[in-house]
Amino acid sequence: MSIYDTLNEPQREAVFYTDGPLLILAGAGSGKTRVLTHRIAYLIEERGVNPWNILAITFTNKAADEMRQRVDRLVSFGAESIWVSTFHSACVRILRRFIDRLGYENRFTIYDTDDQKTLIREVCRKLDVDTKVFRERSLLAAISSAKNEMIMPDEFELNAAGDFSKQKIAKVYREYETQLKANNALDFDDLLVKTVQLLETQPDVLENYQERFRYIMVDEYQDTNTVQFRLVRLLAGKYRNLCVVGDDDQSIYKFRGANIRNILDFEHEFPDARVIKLEQNYRSTGNILNAANGVISNNRGRKEKTLWTDNGEGEKVQLRQFDTAYDEADFIADDIRREVENGAAYNDHAVLYRTNAQSRMFEEKFIAMNIPYKIVGGINFYARREIKDILAYLKTVDNGRDDLAVRRIINVPKRGIGLTTINRIQESADERGIGFYEALLAPELIPGVGRSSAKLDSFAALIEYFKGRAQEESISDLLREIIEKTGYVENLEADDKEDAEARVQNIDELVNKAAAYEEDCQDRGEQARLSGFLEEIALVADIDSLDEEQDYVVLMTLHSAKGLEFPHVYLAGMEDGLFPSYMTITSDNEEDLEEERRLCYVGITRAEQKLTLTCARRRMVRGETQYNKISRFIKEIPRELIDTGHKKIKEGQDIPVQNTYAHAKQAFRTQAFAGIGNRTAAGTGSQPFSVLQKGSQLTAQKGGKLGYEVGDRVRHVKFGEGTVLDIKEGGRDHEVTVDFDGVGVRKMFAMFARLVKV
Repeated sequence: MSIYDTLNEPQREAVFYTDGPLLILAGAGSGKTRVLTHRIAYLIEERGVNPWNILAITFTNKAADEMRQRVDRLVSFGAESIWVSTFHSACVRILRRFIDRLGYENRFTIYDTDDQKTLIREVCRKLDVDTKVFRERSLLAAISSAKNEMIMPDEFELNAAGDFSKQKIAKVYREYETQLKANNALDFDDLLVKTVQLLETQPDVLENYQERFRYIMVDEYQDTNTVQFRLVRLLAGKYRNLCVVGDDDQSIYKFRGANIRNILDFEHEFPDARVIKLEQNYRSTGNILNAANGVISNNRGRKEKTLWTDNGEGEKVQLRQFDTAYDEADFIADDIRREVENGAAYNDHAVLYRTNAQSRMFEEKFIAMNIPYKIVGGINFYARREIKDILAYLKTVDNGRDDLAVRRIINVPKRGIGLTTINRIQESADERGIGFYEALLAPELIPGVGRSSAKLDSFAALIEYFKGRAQEESISDLLREIIEKTGYVENLEADDKEDAEARVQNIDELVNKAAAYEEDCQDRGEQARLSGFLEEIALVADIDSLDEEQDYVVLMTLHSAKGLEFPHVYLAGMEDGLFPSYMTITSDNEEDLEEERRLCYVGITRAEQKLTLTCARRRMVRGETQYNKISRFIKEIPRELIDTGHKKIKEGQDIPVQNTYAHAKQAFRTQAFAGIGNRTAAGTGSQPFSVLQKGSQLTAQKGGKLGYEVGDRVRHVKFGEGTVLDIKEGGRDHEVTVDFDGVGVRKMFAMFARLVKV
């Protein structure tokens, strides 16, 4: 039996179509990785294509590793010659060989997000830019957005004519680029931008890689941005054997620069392209898929497709609405504990949410109930202080032009080199047109350093010693020597004994990482290089830290969850104003709401067997209690697919509130909210909880002096129109509760609200 007999008909069609442009529209869980790997095997074993003529690109190291392993199992000869990598890794390999054509040294440093923030702060200080007006984060976002569109400083400055703010950003952008080049460093966007510039300006380099990569496959094509599209188009320009795989319904990274038009307009760019749809889902049950189909069908900007499965209908989608976010977290934690007691594993469960801030309540509940968990997308291991310090030593050894790295460690551990001395070194370097480290090599030429000259000389001698050792010993041995010679661990223990143990363990883990990298290089028959080790670390993503073998509940944002799957998924905070977000609801751009809906679709399709949707009627957001309507996305799910835990709910009727607190807490809540309305214990089938029922004590107050009263329609400058539910007379002002049409219930003081009767 052939390996291709295990594929369904559309999958086989995609595997066997090898010449010319091909768009594979692969729905969630439809086996796209299986198709790509079998396609590679078919090209090599049936079509006689050389393995080194194949390039397969995806977005995460995790996905690339999985594809590599599958290819190795399928292809008997030459699999190691296939380029299977992320966009950034592929670009780094190209730039390591040819970036000198663009005026950089080949041993460049890759700056992570923290490095970028440090650099932008220095740029703002140099240009006297007020970071209270021009936020560092906003400046970096503007620069990244420009690079994603291949807009360089000259063009950016030209486009900014007549706009003071944009002109200021243009100056920051230009200086930022100047400093990057002076440090012989690239940020993540540069890895793509410089590769495109290289291919567009160096015909022989372009010819080399077009000949090398005669067959190109791109995974997750819906997530590509403009510069990635240009890169792919350049590489595939000669032979046009370009196969892209993606799902426009899972395009959720617009904020990172992803351009959904790349996949929607593929046939326009390649009129002779073949389009094949993969709609059979192998992951989820029928009810989960029908819920996903029901939601995503409301989007207009999409290519029509409908997921289906042979897995059976499965359980209905569980929907639970609670009084508060505390109740919501309590229910989810208790539900996970109950399932584990019945034989499930902790890692069968994932809690997904729209914003990082939602994780706090779940963490508190999980800790209280001794439920092991891991937050994906928290502090990256390589962003921890002690790891950044040690890596800065390695970066300085590898690339002395990296001023950020040198400045980070010049007084770590403390050597008595103060900020004044560091500033004088920088000023001297700037005046002489040389780098910070180069100035350090001749401290006697730096004015005003005085007695610090000997300390600077000692530090430079230490770095030069490490540079010499790097040529003679392994990376792991070099790491150990740096830690020992600098006395870094002893300094940690002296500064903070309580925190030192955990930090030392992190340093030990970094040494383990270096040893593992060396072993991997040995297995591949490659030389373990310091620059290669730093490169691998720089390209690590948060999702790559997820260990699926460990038994813990996963907490993560919906954006982080893409590409993953779990037996039981909880989508928490399904409320208008939270998901979809308030900004989306109030936006005039329909595309923003469609992106949020795609995010919901992604969340739903992460579930294999069971999906639970939860929401709360009131939630504390930025210190303000908000009363939220149930998410419009829930209302787009066919009612027959939903189980609320109560008797059948009629169309238009509220979902009963679930109560999970202990009796004492329930009694306290009932007393605190006396008169608001009837509560329902889960499963009783009583009347649902109705917020602020007419005639209750909270709606008894009138507000004649305000120009409006309970029941009137009013307009708010930010929230739009709504109905006044309650007016309370306070000491100095009236507290007004309004049910706004777009964002739900809000409580506010009349003086600040400035409501106008309509």
